[in-house]
Amino acid sequence: MIRARFVLSLLLVVAPLYLPSAGWSQVGGQKLPFSVEGMLRMARVGDPQVSPDGLTVAFQATKVDLEANKTETQVYAVSILGSAPRQLTTQGNNSRPRWSPDGSTLYFLSGRDGEQQIWRMRADGGGQTAVTKLSTGADGHIVSPDGGRLVFTSEVFPECGADDACNRSRLAAEKADPVNARVYTGLLYRHWNQWQGKRRKHLFSIYADGTGAVDLTPGDRGTPPFSLGGDDDYHISPDGAEVCYVHNPDAELATSTNGELYATPITGGERVRITSNPGNDVEPRYSPDGKYLAWRMQTQAGFESDRWRLVVMERATGKWVSITDSMDRWVDGFTWMPDSQRLVFTVGDRGRHTAHIVRASGGGTQQIINNPASVSSLQFTKDMRRLVYLEASGSRPAEIFVASSEGGVATALARLNDDVINTYQLTPMEDFWVDGAEGARVQSFVVKPPDFDPQRKYPVLFLIHGGPQGAWGESWSFRWNPQIFAAAGYVVVMPNPRGSTGYGQRFVDEVSADWGGRPYLDIMAVVDQVATWPYADAERIGAAGGSYGGYMVNWILGNTNRFKALVSHAGVYDLESMFGETEELFFTEWEFKGAPWKNPEIYRRWSPSTRAEFFRTPTLVFHGERDYRVPVGQGLQLFTALQLQKVPSRLVLFPEEGHWILKPRNSQFWHKEFLGWMNQWVKGETPQGATPAAPVTVEVTGQPVGQ
Repeated sequence: MIRARFVLSLLLVVAPLYLPSAGWSQVGGQKLPFSVEGMLRMARVGDPQVSPDGLTVAFQATKVDLEANKTETQVYAVSILGSAPRQLTTQGNNSRPRWSPDGSTLYFLSGRDGEQQIWRMRADGGGQTAVTKLSTGADGHIVSPDGGRLVFTSEVFPECGADDACNRSRLAAEKADPVNARVYTGLLYRHWNQWQGKRRKHLFSIYADGTGAVDLTPGDRGTPPFSLGGDDDYHISPDGAEVCYVHNPDAELATSTNGELYATPITGGERVRITSNPGNDVEPRYSPDGKYLAWRMQTQAGFESDRWRLVVMERATGKWVSITDSMDRWVDGFTWMPDSQRLVFTVGDRGRHTAHIVRASGGGTQQIINNPASVSSLQFTKDMRRLVYLEASGSRPAEIFVASSEGGVATALARLNDDVINTYQLTPMEDFWVDGAEGARVQSFVVKPPDFDPQRKYPVLFLIHGGPQGAWGESWSFRWNPQIFAAAGYVVVMPNPRGSTGYGQRFVDEVSADWGGRPYLDIMAVVDQVATWPYADAERIGAAGGSYGGYMVNWILGNTNRFKALVSHAGVYDLESMFGETEELFFTEWEFKGAPWKNPEIYRRWSPSTRAEFFRTPTLVFHGERDYRVPVGQGLQLFTALQLQKVPSRLVLFPEEGHWILKPRNSQFWHKEFLGWMNQWVKGETPQGATPAAPVTVEVTGQPVGQ
């Protein structure tokens, strides 16, 4: 095992790779194949917060109650020196623990009495009492460095602001109004899975006892805006005097990715604009000594997938510098070191999230955690002797680790999933590279079935990621989990074609205006390579994807018959109608270089709907009816085309779901439908109560677009 140590004044932490520990189920003396039921048993550990004395980590964990068809989140605490974690909350959902500066109190969110409010408790979990009692609730709280005030968000009526009696009256009037109609005069009238109402998110500050509420961002604009990459887009200065926050000043939010930094007194008052950048500025963070302000920045207007840079500004002079320009990778998150001289940040790099250190003045960067997994949520103790972080891999969900500068092995703290991991056989994730379109190197990940036998022939399942600016990698997912599909007997392949992050910004940029071109050719190059593997059955290959991955499945439908079956989840089908139905118009305007009436050729060229006459592959279509990012009409159009073409197809709609399937029972049903479809058409298994299906042998005619 490699020990953690200080070298050249830079903390070099190398954590061991934690594979599932040895353990045996009670069934036949061997571990069970992983399943959706196993995944739903796992706790989702996150949001670790180190106490001021550096001895305790508070965190939250979400568990599934399948019988009640809901999830429940609770707050835990664990000694940084190692002990069993203690559950501090039990009533309702409780989350987001935040320490008071003296470490005696934990502030947290709780919905136990109805509307979510800020609560507090002693560090041992006792004395739980509500701090806020606002009719509009509270969210996202942070604590001032002196402990005297809290800053948080609440969705209020703009004309009421911090006047809770006014907000309460407006809420009662809305509830009593017999008219159920929505009226809009502007865009972004719905977002993700919600319709815009009359309330707006504002930033507030209150005294720590819950009195003296002040609206810091009054007006008819949600502030901070919906996140395009930020995590807590506001911060309190070390002297407790001001709050820096993100605000979008542009007139039309539906076509803007802009976010600017502003500062205002914590007690309310005039705001001062700090940045003037056409791209997005998010996650402002004051240095511990108050001399600097750091944030993440994009430079291009209207492009949500521009490269994220780390910026540091000297507050006294206003001079700033981008300190990660030497790295052609996105900065995902960062934290100041306690000495205010250095920052630690994470980047996505070739399918993994790695941690690096850099001086506030800029210069060279150095990787500080070196292992095959992905890390996030880095925090140092004040004496800089310990580093706490989250680590996840393709075969293990997120776990809290602590590494010490005094040597020794990095220690797992929460260990809430050990029993589940010891019950199931989880196989390690591997990667390989091929030459894609124009000779570009394309990385893919593969997960093999349990008890893999290289002498056997296995069916293959390709998973295509969304975004399109996203990536598969060495991390855990509770939505598209390859372990479940591998346990069902498939070799699971996860390609990262053009548009994937972690391979340089040019690779990201090359998907725009080319959705069905080079990315499709990259994927097919991976298919060609996999088909040569001795254990891969080239005659039994399926593919599935969601969002842009669903788009690519729909594109595959009209351009190749290499696959025996397809699954399209929330997939884009018709680009022109998608433009008129979706909400974040900056996305489609950037990806297709304008609106359809300005650039119709590119919409028609890459729209799967134009290839419907060539659809032949059996396809399962999933869609949530509350999906406003890729609205349900896209799935309905696809299913209509499949049916009219007499292609074996199945439509599964979820009336209460949005872009993702989140309810536990719906997730269980989704996996059953998914595997049932793949098993029927790829493996040739007969569905229960059905007659064997005839194999599909028709050929796709016509030249595939993009070749």
